[in-house]
Amino acid sequence: MSTYLGMPAVPPKPATEPVAPLRWGPTFPVAAHDALADGQMRTNLRRATRTIRDKRLHVTAELPDWEALRDAGSAIKADTMQRLPELLEQLEAAVTARGGTVHWARDAAEANRIVTDIVRAAGAREVVKVKSMATQEIGLNEHLEAEGVVAHETDLAELIVQLAGDRPSHILVPAIHRNRDEIRQIFASRMAEVPTGLTDDPRELAMAARAHLRELFLRADVAISGANFAVAETGTVAVLESEGNGRMCLTLPRTLVSVVGIEKVVPTYRDLEVFMQLLPRSSTGERMNPYTTMWTGVTPDDGPQEFHLVLLDNGRTRALADEIGRSALHCIRCSACMNVCPVYERTGGHAYGSVYPGPIGAILTPQLLGLESRDAATASLPFASSLCGACYDACPVKIDIPTALVHLRDRALHDGDGAHPSAMGTAMAAAAAAMSSGGRFRWALRGLALAGRVLGGRRIRRLPWPGSLWTATRDLPVLPRRSFRDGLARRPRGTSTGAGRGAGGDA
Repeated sequence: MSTYLGMPAVPPKPATEPVAPLRWGPTFPVAAHDALADGQMRTNLRRATRTIRDKRLHVTAELPDWEALRDAGSAIKADTMQRLPELLEQLEAAVTARGGTVHWARDAAEANRIVTDIVRAAGAREVVKVKSMATQEIGLNEHLEAEGVVAHETDLAELIVQLAGDRPSHILVPAIHRNRDEIRQIFASRMAEVPTGLTDDPRELAMAARAHLRELFLRADVAISGANFAVAETGTVAVLESEGNGRMCLTLPRTLVSVVGIEKVVPTYRDLEVFMQLLPRSSTGERMNPYTTMWTGVTPDDGPQEFHLVLLDNGRTRALADEIGRSALHCIRCSACMNVCPVYERTGGHAYGSVYPGPIGAILTPQLLGLESRDAATASLPFASSLCGACYDACPVKIDIPTALVHLRDRALHDGDGAHPSAMGTAMAAAAAAMSSGGRFRWALRGLALAGRVLGGRRIRRLPWPGSLWTATRDLPVLPRRSFRDGLARRPRGTSTGAGRGAGGDA
């Protein structure tokens, strides 16, 4: 990893250094089973995702060149991945030339240590944060807390999640699983100096959060952000948001630290023209992003006077090495794939047990962590999809998520050498062996028909392992008493099979 990006050698990280994992919790099937029982959460999700989805369809339909924009975004991302090492070096040179400092972090532990050292050097005991997936990925808040530094989330949804001791369940709207009354209860019980008689009126909730955050903005000396884009040509870093709280973080504190995944780089400033049209429409269904903040290094007497850019790998070069899976690095974090996914809409983001939920998380998380670990929870994520393809149709940069899912499923089912298939892999191999030969397929069908006669037409609700992998979530259908082939062979010649009957015909 370090050789690929030209990173310098660093001392080994301490064994006791606390690092929160990229993913948490059980396998997706287990977590999804619990999530499906939460009717309120499903109602909240359905209402929110459909609203965003409808807005997105409306604003994208206005552009006659929308598909051309998608093609352009896809091409820029593909070109970036091909030239990533040289673009990162160009970005480092541009940021340094404009007064910034660039740090390279191989993993979460190294990134956390770098940020902590910067905060300590600034003499700060608390920091304000812009909404950032990268800092969630490395568990920065938890690490800073262990080091005695309080990290205050300033994005409204992230603030709700933080006050509730919860985890985000959506890339764009982290508190999408909460309704207004739940938010009111969280504010009333967890927020300092909350107004008396606070209701669930959106304006009242927003004003309560505004008063709470204003004091933090004015006293913070250090801010931490992520970035939507980093321009290699100029060293410009860009953050897009909808509230303006991020701009307060990016302009008021003296020291600014931006933790940015290496895949966020784009070659030229002009490339932003494409993404500034794709991202708002795909994420919030808006024609233009309400707040777009860009900065290039340090400007004397204007904004932060100390800027640190932490370029984060944390498994990205591993993903880059996979010719099919690397497409996950094209993601611009718009969440459009999540808003159209029938699986996500019913299970919510927590079921994925990852900082990155939904279809994109199902292909990104396993690659960042590495499927070679054979971790059951990570390996289950590529199977959290119906492969309907709606995510590909919605993706503004045309990431072929279904193809990547199938590819990662194959990797998850086999060890590195492919010599030791898993239980599911064994089952699929047996099915392939039966279906690849007419004779074997005929005998397999007759075996099922025999089992159907033995069972007497009963539905099977429980089977021992490995059959329990099926019956844990669904019943075994009633098995036929004879195969279709045998039934067809016993029919007198010239007798209709009834295949041409309409929907109203006899069963």
